[in-house]
Amino acid sequence: MSLWTTHFPENLDQLDIRLTLVLVIRFHLQVLHGINVKGSLEKKDRSLVLGSRLFGVSLDNVPRHCIPEFGLVPCFLVEACSILRERAGTVGLFRKPGSHTRIKALKAKLNRGEGCLSTALPYDVAGLVKAFCRELPQPLFPFELQKALLRAQALPSPPERTSALQLLSCLLPARNASLLHFLFTFLHQVSQRCAENLMTSSNLAMVFTPCLLFPSDASKLSERDLELSIEVLHAFIDSPRMFGGILSLVLMD
Repeated sequence: MSLWTTHFPENLDQLDIRLTLVLVIRFHLQVLHGINVKGSLEKKDRSLVLGSRLFGVSLDNVPRHCIPEFGLVPCFLVEACSILRERAGTVGLFRKPGSHTRIKALKAKLNRGEGCLSTALPYDVAGLVKAFCRELPQPLFPFELQKALLRAQALPSPPERTSALQLLSCLLPARNASLLHFLFTFLHQVSQRCAENLMTSSNLAMVFTPCLLFPSDASKLSERDLELSIEVLHAFIDSPRMFGGILSLVLMD
């Protein structure tokens, strides 16, 4: 279960608990893994978007639904993944592009608040999911966290990498964590059909890296950093339950 799945009342005691947990997690990252995370990751977008626009706006401005275990997830993503789950055996799902013309028309309808996903082709719906994630004003993995994620994936042993990635996922803003946990769980389900769709967790990670884990300046991304970025998403897709979970050692210390 995600660190922030439980929606605490907005009072000082609960805010103090949250801040304390964040400090404890950062301490463990530094002591156990030598990873420092500086600055606040909670950059709330205060801009108000009028109307029903869905693409290119902050998560705070899109309709969300509370999903047990995950928290608040954009309604669009819930519907799109539900439709794609029924078509999860489609060969090359998320890898093969849909029609640019159709996707553009579907985006326009969705931005007007019109329902259109139920009759759309699976490749087009998959393209919409990637576009939704890619076009957010702020990346789902904040820039401040991305270098730390790559350092975690570069640690020498699998247990160290898992521990560090899990701790780092706990530092995400609640709205980001809920969406990513839901998405990784869905992508894991898609990867379980790889005998049909040919989309392994590694293939899905490669497809989603440009949408979820990209630097502020793509020209500075080294080949090694790209490899590590793909490996980070691969790890989360393979083991979505570790995303946002609180390690027992954090709770016990």
